[in-house]
Amino acid sequence: MTSESVPVRFDTKIAVLLRDDLETWQRLNVTAFLVSGLGSALPETIGEPYHDADDTPYLPMFRQPVLVFEGGKEVLRAAHTRALGRGLTRAVFTSDLFATGNDRDNRAAVRAVAAADLDLVGLAVYGPRNAVDKVLKGARMHP
Repeated sequence: MTSESVPVRFDTKIAVLLRDDLETWQRLNVTAFLVSGLGSALPETIGEPYHDADDTPYLPMFRQPVLVFEGGKEVLRAAHTRALGRGLTRAVFTSDLFATGNDRDNRAAVRAVAAADLDLVGLAVYGPRNAVDKVLKGARMHP
């Protein structure tokens, strides 16, 4: 068995937790916004650039899978609390962000609310696999 055929097992996990009452377009939008924060803050999560057979360059992407979960409002609140308590790298998306149209207003909307009162619709976390699994307790894999 060559090293290329051995499955890679990462000691870290990238996970997105979405509130289970979101519309499809909202789920996609929230996921895209949340993971964009992780890649910019954690360069070690990004792999090498891609090239096709014609040597056309493409942007690099995460070096490991992004797992997407869902849960109710209380599952999100509990996961957020656990992520904060464990000091995991995280990104949040609140319901208020659906009404804003730019980064400045997004940041102001989050800044205006205490952590315990955020109306979370999405949370991305990155860290040791075991710790992320504990943060996501009660969530289920997105269908």
